[in-house]
Amino acid sequence: MSWAEQLDARRNEWEACGRARALCTLRQDGLYLCCGGKRYLNFSSNDYLGLSTLRYDGLDLPAYYRREFGGQSLSPFSHGTPASRLMTGNCPEYDVLEGELAALFPGKQALVLSSGYMVNSGLLPALAQEGDVVLADRLVHASIIEGMRTLSFRRFRHNDMQHLQDMLSRMMHPEKAWVVVESVYSMDGDRADLRELAKLRRKYGFRLYVDEAHSFGVYGTHGAGLCMEEGVVDEVDILVCTFGKALAGAGACVLCAPAVRQYLVNTLRPLIYSTALPPCTLQWVGMVVHEMRGPTMTDGVPDVAAQRAKLARLIQHASDITGQMDGTQIIPVEVGSDTRALEIAQVGRDAGIWLTAIRPPTVPEGSARIRISLHAELKVEQLHRVFTICSKVG
Repeated sequence: MSWAEQLDARRNEWEACGRARALCTLRQDGLYLCCGGKRYLNFSSNDYLGLSTLRYDGLDLPAYYRREFGGQSLSPFSHGTPASRLMTGNCPEYDVLEGELAALFPGKQALVLSSGYMVNSGLLPALAQEGDVVLADRLVHASIIEGMRTLSFRRFRHNDMQHLQDMLSRMMHPEKAWVVVESVYSMDGDRADLRELAKLRRKYGFRLYVDEAHSFGVYGTHGAGLCMEEGVVDEVDILVCTFGKALAGAGACVLCAPAVRQYLVNTLRPLIYSTALPPCTLQWVGMVVHEMRGPTMTDGVPDVAAQRAKLARLIQHASDITGQMDGTQIIPVEVGSDTRALEIAQVGRDAGIWLTAIRPPTVPEGSARIRISLHAELKVEQLHRVFTICSKVG
């Protein structure tokens, strides 16, 4: 059997058990996705503030930048910077965005990379020293797991602070530990116990790493995230925020002490060896973060605070329906088998709603699910509609 035939046989095995994946071309049309000539109400996007669904007829990003940040903040060619940041790719838009992020998180500095996966896969290998041990929540994202592969690491039961404390108490040098969590978990939609983590950090002296991918833009003062909302941001040594979800852009950043940032510039391989983001992408994200800090009320510019408030009301409606007291914008409907999750997703699409089946290895064996994702522009009646479908066939 040839190499290609071996790969094809393996994929046939995945197909038989409901785990084969394929790319589907989708075109966004406001609240809807268009595929194969049909329109589907989108309940699968991470665009939590609904920014990609709004109209921007009056938005002139270059004019906005000249007014808010000065003429030297703009790159003449906005579609690319064909080099890494350490070569010639460190365009002025990086300075604007990192300055806005630092203002959002006083006492920390920002370092922007091209994706959250790059940040998480590179941080721990860049920062860990001899003798360090990583203690990670069992449900942290695959990008964090990628970063732990070459290090000494252990996993504690999901959101089980007693299990984590037991691990720390048995360590001879708990100050050498890195404790890694997500503030809002991407597939379960539940929250880390950030206040208890902060208490444990004060007791044991470990370094705390929090991925805010699914809470940045949604929670906290100015949308700065759940750590800010819980009042523990100063207890966090490494804070990761992404721009491709609530901010409807691309890229990600690490927020840390100034000395840590300087160290990472010299050691973070995904930064050193990757082409920089295009200025147009940085311009969009810089504008959104600037508007998070304080709206300018300019024509065509999104009212980020208003979108965040709309999402909060929708999350409350969803919590009333599901009975979850501490609900988030991510609502898992666990169905168990892979094939059942695919069947329910298809029922949703037959009804004009785009639902996505989440299967292993993205989630643990036996916990396949439909992941309902809320965004600010959805209506309450649409929310009831999707829950009705899931309750009938789930």
